[in-house]
Amino acid sequence: MLIKDLINHLEDIAPLKYAEDFDNVGLLIGDKNTTVTNVLVTLDTLEDVVEEAIAKNCNFILSFHPIIFKGLKSLTGKNYVERTVLKAIQNNIAIYAIHTALDNDKNGVNAMICNQLELYNQRILIPQKQTIKKLTTYAPITEVETIKNALFKVGAGQIGNYSNCSFTTNGMGSFNPNQDANPTTGKIGENHIESETQINITFHKHLEAAVLKTLFETHSYEEIAFEVTTLENTNQNIGMGMVAELKKPMTETEFLNYLKEKMDVSMIRHSKLTNKTIKKVAVLGGSGSFAINAAKAAGADVFVTSDLKYHDFFQAENNILLADIGHYESEQYTKSGLVAILTKKIPNFAFILSNTNTNPVKYF
Repeated sequence: MLIKDLINHLEDIAPLKYAEDFDNVGLLIGDKNTTVTNVLVTLDTLEDVVEEAIAKNCNFILSFHPIIFKGLKSLTGKNYVERTVLKAIQNNIAIYAIHTALDNDKNGVNAMICNQLELYNQRILIPQKQTIKKLTTYAPITEVETIKNALFKVGAGQIGNYSNCSFTTNGMGSFNPNQDANPTTGKIGENHIESETQINITFHKHLEAAVLKTLFETHSYEEIAFEVTTLENTNQNIGMGMVAELKKPMTETEFLNYLKEKMDVSMIRHSKLTNKTIKKVAVLGGSGSFAINAAKAAGADVFVTSDLKYHDFFQAENNILLADIGHYESEQYTKSGLVAILTKKIPNFAFILSNTNTNPVKYF
């Protein structure tokens, strides 16, 4: 398998179109036309991880966090980022970061936390806006089903849990081909009226190139009238965080003990206990202070996240229990979750789980 083929599989799992604007995702180091030996999956790419990749004959590192986040102005090995990048380049090891593309996927980081906590009725906490687009085009009535089916085949027409969705309206189209035209129907220099159908199909924004390519290949007209618009509809499958429910309600103390056990953490920083019963749980792996109000608006009894600052805890206002379990700890099951997804998707390829602990935070 070439790196570019592997990237196509990774984009199927977590399209980069849904990564946050501030992020640096995708292939950071490497040639897309290189053959992949083995893939090492890690949370962070550090020098030790590159050494592990070398030892395990892996020339591709799939990293959750990007090692290159800000622009590099030199490569002299003066810090851990430059040393890691240099070592990867010197040993012909490619590095791909998936980060917020996976954060925003319904089966990504936050779903993995929910699964670890055995939560059910999972749904996105903060749906990403403007991820759904609509194609409007016009075609001869005899071609409509062929065009629609071709568009459905590349993924258009998905609305929530429904597929092959479209809306059509019949009408009359008119045109007059000039001397340079090569019309499928009608004659040059003459007004022509054609019975046509207006086709409306929605699609997820990462499919736009494939949708338009399919339209151009399937439609018979020399010049195709079409427009693509961005919709405000909520996409329930893309966005940050998750909100779900416990199978059995717990007291706050019971839940905190349960959280420590399930997430394998030694300590939890939390806000003042509210004496509320815990049933609905909001989660957001990594730094999640920006989602506190969203968790409260969703009616969550507790919000599990990390990197909360002193003043963030005041936002609980006795309405919600805030539980900070640590950044690494909140995302620690991501790499094993990725290995499981990839092994199922590509069963005859070696995806190796890194055993390097990259947590920079230690506890005394």
